Amino acid sequence: MKKIWFVLAVILFGGELLIISCGSPTAAAMKRGEVIYAKTCLPCHQADGSGVSGLNPPLKNSAYVTGESAKLISIVINGLSDGVQINNEDYTNPMPPLGSTLNDNEIADVLTYIRNNFGNQAENISAEQVKAERK
Repeated sequence: MKKIWFVLAVILFGGELLIISCGSPTAAAMKRGEVIYAKTCLPCHQADGSGVSGLNPPLKNSAYVTGESAKLISIVINGLSDGVQINNEDYTNPMPPLGSTLNDNEIADVLTYIRNNFGNQAENISAEQVKAERK
């Protein structure tokens, strides 16, 4: 019986390594990101990531979310005071900077969650990427 558990543990551990190396979000990062999203982002961007028409942009079906990661990281760190147009709709509500509120790991987790939720599928964001954008 011990051999079976050892083999099962190795298979599960090996599967986890494969998931990480393929760039898929880990369950832990997604869960942490979901908690941060609920506390920080949900009031403006809504539970389903649809935003609020004319005020807060959607996080689903948006090139801002699934596109260039450096731009998205910068928006979260520094905020966004200019209006933005997404999917031919203007959004005017400013986004406050969260760089002093969230640390690098928290920003990475919430952005990984957003980029892999609401029908989105994009590469994960790492804490190292966030740190690089802070400079």
